[in-house]
This record gives sequence, C-alpha cells and structure tokens, in this order.
Amino acid sequence: MTILDERRSALPRPATAEDTPPPAGPPAEPAAEEPRTHGTLTDELATLRRQAVDGPSERATEAQHRKGKLTARERIELLLDKGSFNEVEQLRRHRATGFGLEGKRPPTDGVVTGWGTVHGRTVFVYAHDFRIFGGALGEAHAQKIHKIMDMALKAGAPLVSLSDGAGARIQEGVTALAGYGGIFQRNVAASGVIPQISVILGPCAGGAAYSPALTDFVFMVKGTSQMFITGPDVVQAVTGEEVTHDELGGAEAHGSRSGVAAFVHDTEEEALEDVRYLLSLLPSNNRELAPELTSTDPADRANDALERIVPVDGNRSYDVHDVIEEIVDDGDVFEVHAGWATNIVCAFARLDGQVVGIVANQPSRMAGALDINASEKAARFVSFCDAFSIPLVTLLDVPGFLPGVDQEHAGIIRHGAKLLYAYCNATVPRIQLIMRKAYGGAYIVMESLSIGSDLSFAWPTNEIAVMGAEGAAGVVFRREIAASDDPERTRGERIAEYRRELMHPYYAAERGLVDDVIDPRETRATLVHGLRMLRTKHKPLPDRKHGNQPI
Repeated sequence: MTILDERRSALPRPATAEDTPPPAGPPAEPAAEEPRTHGTLTDELATLRRQAVDGPSERATEAQHRKGKLTARERIELLLDKGSFNEVEQLRRHRATGFGLEGKRPPTDGVVTGWGTVHGRTVFVYAHDFRIFGGALGEAHAQKIHKIMDMALKAGAPLVSLSDGAGARIQEGVTALAGYGGIFQRNVAASGVIPQISVILGPCAGGAAYSPALTDFVFMVKGTSQMFITGPDVVQAVTGEEVTHDELGGAEAHGSRSGVAAFVHDTEEEALEDVRYLLSLLPSNNRELAPELTSTDPADRANDALERIVPVDGNRSYDVHDVIEEIVDDGDVFEVHAGWATNIVCAFARLDGQVVGIVANQPSRMAGALDINASEKAARFVSFCDAFSIPLVTLLDVPGFLPGVDQEHAGIIRHGAKLLYAYCNATVPRIQLIMRKAYGGAYIVMESLSIGSDLSFAWPTNEIAVMGAEGAAGVVFRREIAASDDPERTRGERIAEYRRELMHPYYAAERGLVDDVIDPRETRATLVHGLRMLRTKHKPLPDRKHGNQPI
C-alpha cells in the first residue's frame, strides 16, 4: 500500500445503506397544514399591525414617557386631525446583517411615515420612533423618509418631521450616511415649493441636524430637544470646554443665541398645537394662496390707541408688538423667532382676513437699529413670504445700522445685503409704513419705494433723512459751530434748522418718496385698502437660472 492509499483509507467513508439503522417503526406522517382562509390571513395581518403600532415593548414606552417625551404615534395623533392618519410602509423592515442586526428586525424600522389632515387640509409627516434603535437612521428607515418626502412634493402638501433620533445607524455604515444625503437633496428640491416644518423632540445630532436647518421653520421643546453637530464629549476633547447637552444645543440656546429654532415651547403638546396653528396660516404649496377667513374685525376700525402707544418724541421707546396687535385682525399675531434678534419683529397675522407677513423695527431693543442677526432674521422671513405669495407689511422706526467694530468685522455689509436682496427680489404685494425715524441705508433697506415697495405711507411723526438732525448738523455745520462764540447755542440753532428744512414730515411726500402721510388712527383702513388693491399684483421675474445671493 502506498502512502497515498494509506491517506485515502484514513478519510471518513461515505455512509451506505448498510450503515443506516433500520427504522424503529412506520414513518411518521407530516403534520397536516391548517387550511389557509381569508380569516386566518387577516388575523395574521392584524397581529403584525398590532405589533407595529404597539412598538417593541411596554418597557420601552415607559422609558420614553419617563423622559417627558411622547411616542412617535402619540405625537402624530396630536398633530393631525383625529382619525385622519394614513400610514405608509408600516411593515417595512431593514435587511442589514452583522453586529446582531439580523436578529433584530422590528416593523417600521424606527420611523412612522404617512399623511393626514390638519384643519381639513392634507399634511405629510414622518416621526422617528426612539424606542426602536434609538430612532437611528438606516437604509430602510431613510428610504421610508425619501418616499414620504417625494409624495408630499407630488401632492403639493406641507411636510412635517418629528425628530427624535440618535443620528446615523452606525452598524449600517456608509449606507446610513447616504440616506441623509437623499433627505438633504429632497429638502432643497421642496424649498419654496411646499412648507417644510421640523419639530425637534429629542436628540438631533451630527448630519441629522442639517435637514432641519434646510427646512422653513424649526420648533424645539425646553429640556428635551437638543441639536448640535458635535456633542459635549467631542467639544471637550477638542477644545477643553465643558458644556452640557442643553447648554450646547438646547431649545433656549437655539431660540435666543443661534437663531436655529424659530419657536421654543415648554411642552410637546404646546409645540404641536402651534405647528397646527402655523399650518393654518400657510398655503399648501407655492401655487396656492394662504387660507383666507371672513374677518369680523371691521376693515375701517379706527386705531385711536396708536396715538397713546407711540410717543411723538423719537427718543422715547415703545413696544412695537402693541402697534401690530392694534392694527391686525382681532389683535392675533403669531411671531417667528420671538427670542432671537429681538430688535426686529417678524410675524404672521391677518388683515381683512388675509394672511400677511409683518416686519417691524423694535424701538424697545437697541432702539430698533439693524444688526447682523436682525438682518438675517428679516431676510429669511421676507424670502419665505415671497416664496409662498404672502403679502408683506413693513413698519419702520429705525435709526440706522448698528455701528461698531465687531459688527463691521463680522460682516454687517454682507449680512445687511441679505435683507436688501430679499426685499428687492420679492414680487408679492409690499407696503411700507414709516412711523417715526427712517435714517440712512436702513431706511432704503427696509422696503422703501426705491427698492420696489408698491405703496409707502408715513405718519406725521416720520423723520426720513440721511441721519438724525444732531449728527447731520455736526457734519454740515462743523466749522461754523467750532468757530462760534457760543458753540452750544449755534449747534442747537443749526439742528433746528436742519430739522425744519429737511426733516419735516412732508418733505418726502413732496418729492414722491412716500405715497401719502396718514393719520395714525387710519392705519388699519389704509393698509387693508392697499392690500385689496394689490391682491391681483403680478410681477414677472427676469429670465435667469437664479441670482447670486449674498449668503
């Protein structure tokens, strides 16, 4: 026997019939399969649906509630009209393997998607389910979101995202990152076509934070919402700064400092109720007008209170919120970015039942001067209103742009140009009302006739000039004042002369720079009549791909 034969003989021998032991008895009959009927099939479907609706476990739901947070489905129930939700891909599961994922394939894959109605109008929604994979985004999860975004765009209906997720699903690697890219691309495609609203109801970190930033409005809730690109641990490791999640990216930080959050609320219930109210003010898409109501507030209601609210003395302050509430229907105002850049007010309201966007300087903050943040805040608001055919009413009481080295070096020229660009680019009905001060470049930027306002009105208290009389006299009569035996007396005389010659309330009207000087008590009626006339306004845009905005 050769060595090769010995090796072969050592290998296991294939089993033969002789090696197989005889059966102990007759072969067992296979179990008879229960006949499949419509009843058994629908019962099976009902079980699967119940599993999807109930979520992974009661313990997971309790853990969510202990954090002061609602579940994804509870949030959708609060957002939409009762019984109107239609879910899409409820039984979707991921197909990833590795790292134990193949053994964990819950239905919905951690995101609930579908459509329903808000005040009877169609709205699309997706909500991260933190109970499943911490709401983290994987391939199937992302594809569900892509699908509902595409459906919203095709249907021409608003999209609301309820964010409560831990970012990309690490176990799925680059596939999850690609899913975010698809969301971002769709956010941009939908921009200016359908309203997009993001509601942050938990963590939203890393790449996930960019989708809300691309949408029109961001809502946040104190204590539970956080948004940041890099978390506190990374910040400390790189910069040495110690900061909590809330300090870094909580609702109050983004509502008052960064300007990321347009609305900040104490509870999820309050936030979702305000989302419903905001949707009631917006059109479904850029081809429709905002919902109009029959107003019970008389169009010609006199505004006697304005004489009390706004002092004649331009150096005295007042709260412009009081002015807005006095003018609009029933005093109902819905302010955007109420806690950020408070030297300017941006708000939705109704005049004669028609939704309008109001931009107003706030004299009680920084005397109403424009700075970088105020310019950006107003520019984005003006741009949104123009995209969705919402008329603009601008209330002026502005002493100019805020001076200072910090403002100049941080780019006040570039940022101020954003507001100028937004107004110049707007084709909706535009009305300017000058209440008191309107000085320098800020007067031009804040919706003057020279940049395309359709109508401009002024109160008898208006002061339109290159600068205030005190500053102007100091420049024009500098040498005369310096050579005077009594500089203070001469200065006072020249200030009075400048004010008398160039800053009287009818100077601009005489030169056609305002259409009329009106009695403040007639403000509401004047605005309503102007908006009625402008309702059919049409202004074609130049034939171009797009302008090069100062961004």
